[in-house]
Amino acid sequence: MTFLQALWHYPFLQIVMLAGLASAVASGVVGPLVVSRRLAFMAGGIAHSVLGGLGIAHWLGTPPLLGALLAAVVSALLIAFASLRARENEDMLIGALWAVGMAVGIIALAQAPGYSVNLMSYLLGSLLMATRDQVMLMLGLNALMLGLLWLSYRPLAATLFDPEFAALRGVPTGLLYACFLIVVALAVVVLVHTVGLVMVMALVTLPAATARLGTARLPAMMLAACGAALLAVSVGLATAYAGDLPAGATIVLCAALLYLAGLLIRHLMERRRRQSA
Repeated sequence: MTFLQALWHYPFLQIVMLAGLASAVASGVVGPLVVSRRLAFMAGGIAHSVLGGLGIAHWLGTPPLLGALLAAVVSALLIAFASLRARENEDMLIGALWAVGMAVGIIALAQAPGYSVNLMSYLLGSLLMATRDQVMLMLGLNALMLGLLWLSYRPLAATLFDPEFAALRGVPTGLLYACFLIVVALAVVVLVHTVGLVMVMALVTLPAATARLGTARLPAMMLAACGAALLAVSVGLATAYAGDLPAGATIVLCAALLYLAGLLIRHLMERRRRQSA
């Protein structure tokens, strides 16, 4: 109740909650696609390359999230090119983007003029410091991401789950795969401000894995993952507020506990079904 009362009285907490809602939507929509296709490593490569864009943007005095967006999209296009044109080098490129992006970001942040930048806010998230402009950008990225998925859902699903059949039907699989990675990049940029670069993969995969325990249908999985992510964000924010804890880490722990609870419930239901049979 203390958190709910504070949420009602303090406008900054309302902005934080809105940022958390945007993060839950991004996680819930993109996560099932990433988990179903086992592309978590790819999403992690895009996430960690974002630090380079954040650092360069801060060094140049431009909004960091715009630098993160540019770096994420460029990384997604490079990975798509490697996957489609030089498949044997895909893992190498993802690992290189992961390491080089982190290195460039750390150096750029260290050389940025003015006050010293708190690197941990980028690595572990700074949700409680969200501003109205950042939330508007996050909502805009969500709208763009949802629009891309809405326009290309059926051919994109065919490309991801049966690319050979889709290519035989004349679907532009290469273009759609690149589009999918751009959608992942947009989701990563939204989530970076919530849980930081280090824990982006957790918030992409855990709510989706929780939803997958109850359904195998992709649309239903997306809705369930959005609900699981929103529950993790809400409980995580309330717990962080009450205990003066880091919000991003608390949200990830809540998502992990929710997944473990889902595993336990499914195990108990399966055991009860076996006993009744």
